Amino acid sequence: MALGEFDLIAKYFQRPARRSPLGVGDDCALLAPAPGRQLAVSCDMLVEGRHFLSTVAPERLGHKALAVNLSDLAACGARPLAFTLALAMPRVDEDFLDGFARGLYALADAHAIELVGGDTTAGSLAMCITVFGEVPAGQALLRSGARAGDDLWVSHAPGGGLGDARLALEMFRGRVPVSPDLESLRLAMECPQPRVALGVALRGVASAAIDLSDGLVGDLAHVLRRSGVGAVVDVDALPVSAALAALPADLRRECAVSGGDDYELLFTAPPAREAAVRSAAAQAGVAVRRIGRIDAAPGLRLVDARGEPVGGHFGAFDHFATR
Repeated sequence: MALGEFDLIAKYFQRPARRSPLGVGDDCALLAPAPGRQLAVSCDMLVEGRHFLSTVAPERLGHKALAVNLSDLAACGARPLAFTLALAMPRVDEDFLDGFARGLYALADAHAIELVGGDTTAGSLAMCITVFGEVPAGQALLRSGARAGDDLWVSHAPGGGLGDARLALEMFRGRVPVSPDLESLRLAMECPQPRVALGVALRGVASAAIDLSDGLVGDLAHVLRRSGVGAVVDVDALPVSAALAALPADLRRECAVSGGDDYELLFTAPPAREAAVRSAAAQAGVAVRRIGRIDAAPGLRLVDARGEPVGGHFGAFDHFATR
């Protein structure tokens, strides 16, 4: 017999409550931030065919569904507390649920957070997570703090970099020949690692921050707009993997500059805080790279290693403009 809604919740998503006294068994979760702290709340939705391929392993999908939300907390310097899950499925598939729950809870356990509620329904495969974190009052990293003269930094995995997720997607689309690096590139696309520890370590060091979900050009534009500044970015300084570096310059730059789905932290800091930035990165076990500077003049200027303007159109992902 197929599981009903409440049976599948009990079997795959019910766990002993730790942070919330009610767990997932009531109409609302009750959370209380520590004294002197603010709640940080973010919500992201993943829809099959739009955010993930139908061929993705359920374990990786469970991981990514939570990871993209934790990445938002990282960009604010918030420490995660708990999350809710709304899940729509065409039918009850226990193999899918088993894998999805394992991937979801593996990442949740790694960050010591728990599921405190949500909803399930029949429909096209989609999931929406709302995540709750806390940050000392007045210490949240915001998009509005960049100042002229600040250095521009980006995080990345050792040996990896921006654009790997986009390169994997282009291989699946057939635009780029499949390479021996496909599995590592696919891992970047399907199992991004939220930089929570780096975000926390950058409190009081970075002047502004954002996570890279829709591509560097588009996400940096949000910081520039909110801060009322401009920027110069050296596209040849962007950290890229060996697989991406082997591609022609135009395709390499397209993936790294506007690819999206990287979930790295892009942040600014005064030049005098360089040592503190590098110390924060070392503390978090993450690599960082300085890729440009913030200017008083509005607008984003892309240059190469020689300082020459880089031609071409580099857009950003837009869920309604991108069809």
